[in-house]
Amino acid sequence: MRRFDWIVFDADDTLWDCQGHFERVMRQLYDMLDRWSTKEMSKRELYATERKNMPVLGYGTKAFTLSVMETALRVSEYQLPARELAWLQERCYGLLNLPATPLPEVEPTLRTLQEEGWHMAVFTKGELLDQENKLRRSGLGQYFEHVEITSDKGQDEFRALCRKLDVEPSRMLMVGNSLKSDIAPALAIGAWGIYIPFHITWELEHAEHFDHERMHTINHFAQLLNYL
Repeated sequence: MRRFDWIVFDADDTLWDCQGHFERVMRQLYDMLDRWSTKEMSKRELYATERKNMPVLGYGTKAFTLSVMETALRVSEYQLPARELAWLQERCYGLLNLPATPLPEVEPTLRTLQEEGWHMAVFTKGELLDQENKLRRSGLGQYFEHVEITSDKGQDEFRALCRKLDVEPSRMLMVGNSLKSDIAPALAIGAWGIYIPFHITWELEHAEHFDHERMHTINHFAQLLNYL
């Protein structure tokens, strides 16, 4: 008898690279503001703006764009030329079309799991249309029986997901790159977790590493097959 009825996957930075593209725009912002601020100071200002805006703007490219624009204006004391601000806006809008190319080992692993008869779902937070488009561009949608896009991922959202999948938490395995959003809340409701660290972590997703009897850490996506 299999230990799990459902394997649930995070999307951004688990199935494809997302943060790397955002980091590129961040560096462009810091370079643009170097007339008024150091890169470290601009980084702290952007982080503070995103944290302030999150309760009303949520997660995703649109929220990021507004926070970048706000930070650029404030740090430059509203002196940043309109042409440069428009150029920065275009860089942010470009994130709506990031390639969502599957990370190494992702598609072959999902194909194997599907062939073995595993029930699989995507559970990701962000903007509905943006996340739907990334999943479509990735070509991975064929492997998932259920896709859930939510404004946040806490214990309540994980419990709601279990109800929709008609699965007990103890029979669900969550796979993701964020200890804060993917693993900790899943463990808290009694599910299991596979943590796959990504080489870049968004400031607002930083969390101290911890050990847990229902969590396992892997370094390569294909190692999921060995765990199962």
